[in-house]
Amino acid sequence: MNKVREPKPRSGVGTWFDHHAYSLMASLGRLVRKPFAALLTIAVIALALALPLGLWLTLQNVERFAGDVQRSREVSVFLKQDVTTAQTQQLVERLRAADDVAGVAWRTPEEGLAELRRTSNLGGALDGLDENPLPQLLIVTPKGDESALAERLRQLPEADVVQHDAAWRRRLDDWLRFGGRLALVLATLLGGAAVLVIGNTVRLDIQARREEIGVLQLLGATDGFIRRPFLYLGAWYGLGAGLLALALLTAVNLALQPSLSALAGSYGSRFALQGLNPAEALAAVVAAGLLGWLGAGLVTGHFLRQTRPTR
Repeated sequence: MNKVREPKPRSGVGTWFDHHAYSLMASLGRLVRKPFAALLTIAVIALALALPLGLWLTLQNVERFAGDVQRSREVSVFLKQDVTTAQTQQLVERLRAADDVAGVAWRTPEEGLAELRRTSNLGGALDGLDENPLPQLLIVTPKGDESALAERLRQLPEADVVQHDAAWRRRLDDWLRFGGRLALVLATLLGGAAVLVIGNTVRLDIQARREEIGVLQLLGATDGFIRRPFLYLGAWYGLGAGLLALALLTAVNLALQPSLSALAGSYGSRFALQGLNPAEALAAVVAAGLLGWLGAGLVTGHFLRQTRPTR
């Protein structure tokens, strides 16, 4: 007779992986068995996560829009009437070689007059002029601090008027820094709220399985063995909330995009809102999952410390 082979015993590492896989699927099954309650909890956490993410995205789009408005950083230098074309050419070459200058656009009086004729209703009046009254114009794009560059350009002997108003840009930068700090504070507070919500939800699940946990403790199960399913349960809550938060932000983006496109088009701009890129979206979902893991770990650890049998 053939001997029946006994199953080969699993190694410690194999058993550890098996229990992780079992805990992963079992915790997901607990969510599926109570879909309404799980969805309600996930929706609350998703709203908490969507607020700081939405604020951060808004700041990113405002900053991108401010960066696109390059004219806000340009310095206009109107040269004196007696500056010749050759002198202007030399000045342009000197400025382009400067370390704090990113570029120089030279607009001749003839080009300025043609643009004025094209963009205004003064064509008849301009035709009556005996000579072109416009000076040479240099539009300088700074590489660093535009205020310092504007001050240096005012010292040029060829310069008559230097036009640059950086006050609004400084105010915008201040608001963006404030908004970034506000987004960080909101993310911390609402992230803490998400941890508490997940922790409380897992606590209710722990209370429902209190007797089962007690038996496992009496049988000598380790805290890690008991805690593992609840950690995965919290992670599922966090991951679900992260995905739902991304879906909410995408819906808001789609709702606002037509109106924003029409508004930007009226100003001759093609500016469009941008959402999270794939790497940022993945990071947001992973962070939400880690928050769920943390909330479940805190609650489960506290419960196990309170109920650990004493000898």
